[in-house]
Formats: sequence, C-alpha cells, structure tokens
Amino acid sequence: MTFGSSMSSGYCSLDEELEDCFFTAKTTFFRSAQSKAPAKNVTPTAEEKPKAPTVQEIEQIINSYNAKVTNCFVMKLNEDGTYTGFIKVHLKLRRPVTVPAGIRPQSIYDALKEVNLADMTDKRTSFYLPLDAVKQLHISSTTTVSEVIQGLLKKFMVVDNPQKFALFKEMQRDGQVLFQKLSLTEYPLYLRLLAGPDTDVLSFVLKENETGEVEWDAFSIPELQNFLMILDREEKDKIQQVQKKYSKFKQRLEETLKEAGGKPG
Repeated sequence: MTFGSSMSSGYCSLDEELEDCFFTAKTTFFRSAQSKAPAKNVTPTAEEKPKAPTVQEIEQIINSYNAKVTNCFVMKLNEDGTYTGFIKVHLKLRRPVTVPAGIRPQSIYDALKEVNLADMTDKRTSFYLPLDAVKQLHISSTTTVSEVIQGLLKKFMVVDNPQKFALFKEMQRDGQVLFQKLSLTEYPLYLRLLAGPDTDVLSFVLKENETGEVEWDAFSIPELQNFLMILDREEKDKIQQVQKKYSKFKQRLEETLKEAGGKPG
C-alpha cells in the first residue's frame, strides 16, 4: 500500500451521526440512548453470496472505469487477476489521537525502509488531526479495510489501537448523506471499482469506531486526561450559556416591573 501526497453498522444520516453517534462539543462524550423494539416473528433467511466476477468481467469493468477517469488515478489489471488502483479517504476524527512526542517527520529513507518512527520513543502526546483531511491511497484488490486503517494510522504515526477506528462508505440517497460502516474483511478497491470513479457516488471516510458503549479501558492516560479537559470546558460553556440566558430573562422582567411600577394596577 502506498500513499499519495494530498491531505483528507447500518445506515445513518448525517444529522443522526452528528447528534447521536460521535463525540462533539454539542453532544459531549456520551451517545444518546436509542430504543428499538425487537422485531417479532422474523424468520432469518440465508443470504446467497454474489458470485465472484471472472477475470474477463473484471477486465471489462476496469476498462469501463478507466474510461470515466479524468485524472491519472486509473486501475491496472495484473496477470494473476488482481488489480491495483487508488482510493481517497477522508479523515473525520473528532477525538484527539495519540502520537509519539518529539519525533521528526518521516523521510523518504524511512518510508522505503519501512522504519517505524513510533518505536523510537515511549513518550506520547495527543492532538487533533485537521477535520476533513484527505489521503490518496494506492492499494490492491486484495487490500482489506483492516489494512487500510492500519496503513493510515502508520502514515500519521498514530499509536492508538486500530480497533478505535472504522472505515465507512459515504453515499448520497434521496438528498441525504448516508454512512455505512465497512467490515474489516471487505475490499475497498472493489467497492470503488463497482461504484466508478465519481466520489459523489461513493467515498470513504475514517471515523471513530462507535459500538454504543465507550470502552474507556482502551484509551491511554493522556487521552483520558484530554477527555477530562474537554468535558470541563464543555461544562463551563454550558454553565455560561445558561447563566447568560437567565440573566437576559431576569433583566427583561426587571425592566417590565419597573415600567409597570408607575402605572395603576
């Protein structure tokens, strides 16, 4: 897997994601409880797996895909039936990530020799990655979602557990932006091939892996300290908002009482 030089289960809408699924200053760190009535009298049916396309079919799809590409990011079919190509991944992480402290930027030598700079120090620090950063990845048809996540974390020297992150596919349907979490064994390049090169039809997004309950044991001490600082800041902001709101109400009531004081009751 190689990286370009440019920087970015079930369905849920964009509004649902912001309100219920992920950490924001608006919702703090706790996911809203969702009650779902269990389905009754549902008989599970065995799903038939789609038949894998032949090499000839893959070649036809790749040719059709490349004909729509307007840049140099085409797909290439190998003699063994595998193929390589590019996917663009948007990083939309709302929590701080943990990285080694005091590490120099990765050099070309480090990249060629696959030197892991994170192993050179035990010191750690946390910071926020820029929202909507983008990475162009050159991967194979055999590259799994799990490998994509690990590759991205290694590129940014993030030492957090890869299980904290998940890769989603983003789609637009009926005017809504929908996200679907991909399983770790899926192949992103195959999804890209089937959808075509248009990123408005399909794009990939790296987010925090939300499973409902927050697994605090999976976080490092610096991360937990950062969370406490953020919670404290959010609490103070909320207090100020409430105080400001009721201060305005109080001022209006006092003004109304003052005006009514000189009038007969």
